[in-house]
Amino acid sequence: METIIETIADLESLVEKLLAYANGRKKMLFYGEIGAGKTTFIQAFCRHFTVNESVTSPTYSLINEYSYLDEKTNKEAFIYHMDLYRLKEEREALDIGIEDYLYNSAYCLIEWPEVIEHLLPEEAVKIKVEILENSARKVIFL
Repeated sequence: METIIETIADLESLVEKLLAYANGRKKMLFYGEIGAGKTTFIQAFCRHFTVNESVTSPTYSLINEYSYLDEKTNKEAFIYHMDLYRLKEEREALDIGIEDYLYNSAYCLIEWPEVIEHLLPEEAVKIKVEILENSARKVIFL
């Protein structure tokens, strides 16, 4: 699926489209150059779930954890947001326990997943964000 995003306000409906496309899958991989809007999209995703914490890129911490109330279970649930840009090799991801996040029931949103490609679940949703002219973005779900 491919969509053109003209404004940040368009991200709200794009989150709905992503969730429909994912069809229950909770591991999502975000690809795109620096400044493409991966973190901005993840912020919109977290707003959809009424996350109260500030959603920022975990460039230095590697993983941010956000909580929200799961409306289906009426219990606290989590979204894990990872930024693996600084990792040089897969071993570093294994050292932080990446597999625990990849194979649990929580949402796991990963920016720069290339370093852990062969650790990723096959069913993970891939989201590619490309910069277009006039600040527009092309977003492709794979």
